[in-house]
Amino acid sequence: MRILGIECSAGPASVAITQDGKVLGSSFINVKLTHSQTLMPMVEQVLKNCMLTLSDIDYIAVAAGPGSFTGVRIGISAVKGIAAPLNIPCVAVSTLSAMAYKHTDRNCIVCTAMDARCNQVYNALFEVKDGNIIRLCDDRALLCEELAKEIEQINNTENKPIIITGDGAEIFYPFVKNSTKLSPEHLRYQNAVGVCLAAEQQISNQEFVCANELLPVYLRLPQAERELKKKTEGT
Repeated sequence: MRILGIECSAGPASVAITQDGKVLGSSFINVKLTHSQTLMPMVEQVLKNCMLTLSDIDYIAVAAGPGSFTGVRIGISAVKGIAAPLNIPCVAVSTLSAMAYKHTDRNCIVCTAMDARCNQVYNALFEVKDGNIIRLCDDRALLCEELAKEIEQINNTENKPIIITGDGAEIFYPFVKNSTKLSPEHLRYQNAVGVCLAAEQQISNQEFVCANELLPVYLRLPQAERELKKKTEGT
């Protein structure tokens, strides 16, 4: 089973291809160019380097949110455009879940965090046990202080290291630096390899859709819509 994974939910963009859990090829870029400029050339290059075409791909997986509204939309639109002509099934992967798959080498608690602005992080918690990922809560947006209290409770009851990872890790880590570890930088950012690995589990559970049914997952409205709603409610 070959999976093409795409990740552009935040600043970095990445593309990967896996086959039955093995990484065949990947590309990661973290520069100031927009994802609309970098994503499709990366897809083409990774396919070329793996000596594959889209006809060789069984599923396409994408980080469907939470994350940057623009980034998530670009990723979803790209996957729809790639998958629809060949009727390739699509997998919408939680951005937060995909990040946990970079830490399967040890038993631990992984706290994935993305910058949600306004002293908040998009967050989810996962237990890693013998290489398996166990979700402990739904994806949510929390104030850093709220999440810190939850981490403190976990630290008091679990005899496992707690690792903070994601592009929001540096923002949140100061709140819990005495009881957790910050993921090393080379493992910290969202990556399409994690998207592919998370998608494998979802595929085994029959959690995939056709291109037309693929949708982004937002934990809150875009800022423009929030501002409009605020103005409307105030009139």
